[in-house]
Amino acid sequence: MFEDLKEYAILNNVPIIRDGGFEFLSLEIQKHSSSSVLEIGTAIGYSAIRLASIGLNVTTIERNKDMYDLAVKNVDRYNLNDKIELVYQDALDYAPTKTYDLIFIDAAKAQNRKFFERFSPFLNDGGIIIVDNLNFHNLVDQDLSEIKSKNLRSLVRKINEFKEWLKNNPDYITEFTDMGDGMSVSIKRC
Repeated sequence: MFEDLKEYAILNNVPIIRDGGFEFLSLEIQKHSSSSVLEIGTAIGYSAIRLASIGLNVTTIERNKDMYDLAVKNVDRYNLNDKIELVYQDALDYAPTKTYDLIFIDAAKAQNRKFFERFSPFLNDGGIIIVDNLNFHNLVDQDLSEIKSKNLRSLVRKINEFKEWLKNNPDYITEFTDMGDGMSVSIKRC
């Protein structure tokens, strides 16, 4: 199922959640009885469609007009308009009007902390925040001097700084997994 979307993503270099990452995400959804999700980063709608297909109500935000338009078509094709609200806007400018059981951050990696801080107030009690791509293609564990691209070194540094911030954030208990491309699960302390 959804092989057409995966194939499109591969052929067009569109990053989507890996199968192992989605399995982990699904287990966390079950464990925490999540029913609503705010997704930061829609791309072609792959993860939103998969989340809606397992019963979640999804609000997903995308700032790239071409990706947004493609996601709208894909959501329509899978007949999930009643489960997925697509928002065309820069996430940092978006103001939710409700709260969610799950906030799933899968957008510009250098902005993870800003997204986390911006949207955490919209998390329901007992809710979770999951961030994807924290291993960033296994580059995060590499010595920065081995990464030739200055921009890539900067991105990896920001991801590492974000992970340290999560580990030391007194408001959340955060666990990390290598599933998918590395993910974090943060639960707000009571």
